[in-house]
Amino acid sequence: VHDCWSYQAVAQEATGLVLPDDVQFLWLPLSHVFGKALISGQVQSGHVMAVDGRIDRIVANLPVVRPTIMASAPRVFEKVYNGIAARARAEGGAKYKIFLWAAKVARDHARTGQERMVATGRRTVPLSLAVRHAVADKLVYGKIRAAFGGALRGSASGSAALAPDIGYFFAGAGVNVLEGYGLTETAAACTVNPADDFRVGTVGKPLPGTEVRIAEDGEILLRGPGLMRGYHNLPDKTAEVLESDGWFRTGDIGEIDKDGYVRITDRKKDLFKTSGGKYVAPSEIEGRFKALCPFVSNILVIGDARNYCTALIALDESVIMPWAATNGLAGRPYADVVTSPEVHALVEGFVHRVNDDLQRWQTLKKFAVLPRDLDVEHGELTPSLKVKRPVVERTYADLVEAMYEGAREA
Repeated sequence: VHDCWSYQAVAQEATGLVLPDDVQFLWLPLSHVFGKALISGQVQSGHVMAVDGRIDRIVANLPVVRPTIMASAPRVFEKVYNGIAARARAEGGAKYKIFLWAAKVARDHARTGQERMVATGRRTVPLSLAVRHAVADKLVYGKIRAAFGGALRGSASGSAALAPDIGYFFAGAGVNVLEGYGLTETAAACTVNPADDFRVGTVGKPLPGTEVRIAEDGEILLRGPGLMRGYHNLPDKTAEVLESDGWFRTGDIGEIDKDGYVRITDRKKDLFKTSGGKYVAPSEIEGRFKALCPFVSNILVIGDARNYCTALIALDESVIMPWAATNGLAGRPYADVVTSPEVHALVEGFVHRVNDDLQRWQTLKKFAVLPRDLDVEHGELTPSLKVKRPVVERTYADLVEAMYEGAREA
């Protein structure tokens, strides 16, 4: 284990992700394998590290710590984005229109630059777009960078997929979210986006010494110095995932592009088949919904062996309550707000919008808004804010069954 962490530390330094003069904000729990790897990186390089594991203090701590680097989860960026959008909406009028315009410019600028980088090796944009981006930077993006402390060079993001629209937004605003990928079995990170050529929608390239290949069924296989020797005293479980030639079966589905960037499309075990025989990748739908709906905190798409898809949706209290205060629900508690007809109609509008771009068998026929957000305390999220699907489905089994009551099986 010590050798694996040492490898992670050296790899962080070798890729230029961690420099001796960096200031890192660490909120991941130190019981988490990535938290341990980050500590090893700090020992290796000697940079400053600020530690505060209180999840509810992350956003408030950023302008205080002013980090140059940070490892995070997509939920943090979603929360910051939703907060920015909510404040702009509350201000209304010209300010909200400027924000919407600037958000589109940010996405266009980042997407165009990335496409040209892939095609030509240069991250350029048309002059007209560059001019609009410069104006938007003065009006909007500076405030967004300030929310992260104003000094952030890059933030490694993992544990779940970041919706590409949110990734492009932050990239265009000058907050580089470097998605990466790894598992406990690989002693944390095994791929990460390079800071000088990151690509939204991918988890980057393999770290030095790590090999990646795709099996015939689309499963991602890994081999390298960070890989475990096996599960402790569980030889049968080890044999299920570890090949004799050292390749590890990750359980994730993905692809590798011509430049070596890895893209995760879903968890093998999360893919489900409807009763009509159609396969559905829930994380794809969930990512699209998060990019569209600024009020969502978490969403879980359900439909395994069912004849249509549904969703459990939790709303971000810090965003939905200001909306409620100006839409006839002032003074009512969160639990009342999220179960109100007004909020149901609000969320329904976003469900219709996401359905417009989905195949018929992927569309969300029904949804339920949860009475509270998912959290670590109830065992619904991991310490790194990853949703525990089985736990959530068990907790809200009655809501799930109600959405399928009377449904005719195909």
